[in-house]
Amino acid sequence: MATYESTSILIQTFSPFPSLTLTVPSLTLISDVPSLLQERYHDLPFHDSFRYVLSTHRGRVISPEAAVSSLHVDREADSTSTCNFVSLRLTPRLVGGKGGFGSQLRAAGGRMSSQKTSNNDSCRDLSGRRLSTIKEAKKLAEYLEGEPERLAAKAAAQKAQLEALERKLGIVPASGSTSNSEVGSGEPSRSTTGSDLPPVLAGTKHRFDDNEYLEQSKELTEGVKNAVSAALLKKKKKAKLAHATGTEAAAVAAKKTAKKGEETQKVVEAAPVAEAVGA
Repeated sequence: MATYESTSILIQTFSPFPSLTLTVPSLTLISDVPSLLQERYHDLPFHDSFRYVLSTHRGRVISPEAAVSSLHVDREADSTSTCNFVSLRLTPRLVGGKGGFGSQLRAAGGRMSSQKTSNNDSCRDLSGRRLSTIKEAKKLAEYLEGEPERLAAKAAAQKAQLEALERKLGIVPASGSTSNSEVGSGEPSRSTTGSDLPPVLAGTKHRFDDNEYLEQSKELTEGVKNAVSAALLKKKKKAKLAHATGTEAAAVAAKKTAKKGEETQKVVEAAPVAEAVGA
């Protein structure tokens, strides 16, 4: 393999800096490349070489003690690459944190594992049906299977409630030994014997025959009516009397006013006569 005295380096930087080119001797160390870049490109912030890393385009970090000539044959590159040309990438170093990131990840993983759900209803089976649809179909089938049992239980409850109500009312339901006419009429027979049944609360009539109470009630009612009528009549008489008294007082006042007016007129008429006689 032929050796070259100089090597051209194409360095791809990060934004917003452009790609850089540099020609150096082949025996130049990689650690000296940043300082050579600083000498040629004064506007670039390459004064601190420890903040940047030179690597190949495949991400392999190059040792600072390696010479540029060691990169002439790049085993990671293809066989058509030239031996006096090297392409590198310049990347900044990332500032490390305070640590403890692993414990934070483990804690977050524990929280995530505790919040796992077992609801897979939105998933599908091999035939393409959703699991929620299959579960609903199974529930519907179970409901339909238990429908006769529910209807029988409901009928039994209604029958027990009806029998309890009949026992409370003292009605004995028709038994199988009754005649067809009684069964066909639909009228239940009432029990006349049997001490085990509760007292009959309905179906009997009672007559109230307390004459003294009826007379007292009638007298009280008539007394209240008479008292109310007398009070109303008294109120009407009082209103009429007040109206008549007011009318008489107004008439008397009118008479007094008219009399005073006549006396005043007489005095006025007599005054000129007296003045004439004096003259």
